[in-house]
Amino acid sequence: MSASDLSPSNRPIIAFFDVDNTLMRGTSIFQVGREAVASGLVRWRDIWRFVWHQARFIAVGENDLHLVSARERALGLAAGHTREQIIGLGERIWERRIQPRLYPESVELARDHLRKGHEVWLVSATPWEVGDLIARKLGLTGALGTQVKTVDGVYTGELVGHVLHAERKAAAARALAAKAGADVADCWAYSDSRNDIPLLELVGNRIAVNPDAILTHHAHKHGWPILRLTAKSIRAARKRVAREARRVKRSAQQKRPA
Repeated sequence: MSASDLSPSNRPIIAFFDVDNTLMRGTSIFQVGREAVASGLVRWRDIWRFVWHQARFIAVGENDLHLVSARERALGLAAGHTREQIIGLGERIWERRIQPRLYPESVELARDHLRKGHEVWLVSATPWEVGDLIARKLGLTGALGTQVKTVDGVYTGELVGHVLHAERKAAAARALAAKAGADVADCWAYSDSRNDIPLLELVGNRIAVNPDAILTHHAHKHGWPILRLTAKSIRAARKRVAREARRVKRSAQQKRPA
């Protein structure tokens, strides 16, 4: 059965979650760098600039120049290492660096979507291996991320395509939804960053999570819900998910042939 053959009642609904400062505090790739240093794969002096970037990112949100520079440096650090070496860091990265920094509220919201029968995909500029690690550990559907080229199982430090950022992130989400046969009008997206406005505009249900100043202004202007990670805001968000799930179900039932 192709995507075009799906009826409204069995079309999947996808919730797209950004990772950095949406699902977890700070930048995931910085935590990968920290563990790589601790494991002896790279030297601390190779990534010291990440320290400044991490503090800046948490304080004021993403800055395009700093963001691209940090990610290019991080991806370049993979050069010469094998896929097995990088994957071998996975458990330590998860336990020491990522799991303690997850926002429990965002994780529970993602699981709410799963309980409603929705697919939950992480979509991030971070390397795909990192997003996939988080998705697997949390039991989510999958991850979209930046791809780093390998030759004979060794990372070259070069990208396959481009960093999955801004409009490219939205394009990847659109392609995934089309392949799955999902109607983007029924899909969801969660992000903290102005750079994800194209992703948020793609779907019918968009939530600005702890948004930066520009995204806050944009959300207010367009009437988008803003999710602050407080008990009251989380309750409202979970009710919104449940209410929309009921609406989609009723709509699908009404469209079924008699």
